[in-house]
Amino acid sequence: MKLKIRAITALAAVLGLGTLLHAAPVQADSVHIAGETTTYYTLSNHYGISVEELMNANPQISALNIYPGLKFTIPGDVQAKTVAAANTAAASVEAVDAAEVQAFSVQPATNTVQAWGKEFNYAKVLQVKASAYSSAASENGKWGAVDYFGNTLKLGTIAVDPSVIPLGTKVLVTGYTHPGLPKQAFVATATDMGSAIKGNRIDIFIPGSQSFVADFGYQYVHLYIIE
Repeated sequence: MKLKIRAITALAAVLGLGTLLHAAPVQADSVHIAGETTTYYTLSNHYGISVEELMNANPQISALNIYPGLKFTIPGDVQAKTVAAANTAAASVEAVDAAEVQAFSVQPATNTVQAWGKEFNYAKVLQVKASAYSSAASENGKWGAVDYFGNTLKLGTIAVDPSVIPLGTKVLVTGYTHPGLPKQAFVATATDMGSAIKGNRIDIFIPGSQSFVADFGYQYVHLYIIE
């Protein structure tokens, strides 16, 4: 959704395997829901199936365009112990998510906000209308998927109106919903801008396909301007 004004020069995630496994009955194909850093290689190691078999079972999924929420077909028989292990992992993820919800809190009296066990001091809070953009060429013009300073777009990049939020400002973004973003909150830096981003508006870069990112739509979010 971002139209570039200017860029100087033209996220790969590597943290681990995706989270939830929705299992079909044993002796049948199953479905794996991609997480932040799922790859064919990590799926191959997890299920003991060759990368070639996985790619043949998922011809519609490019190895270069894997993002959270994609559904992978896992071919062949799935042993009960594999399903049980995946369910245990999913339960652990849910527990972590619950802990994140409990850990996120705002203390207006001291102008601090806590998230993931860290405390941030903030100068002010803004409510802004947010959209999202991807690395698609149609959204980034001739300079490609880079921000205003020529840095590669990554999770944590936002486009702003510099007259409202100066470039280089760090913010804690909260109040959104999208599977391509961290739950509850994330720290972002204003390093981009666009002709459509004016006033109390921001554009959030989200890794993934253009259609996946477009699901964000328009949302009103809160920005804590970090000191």
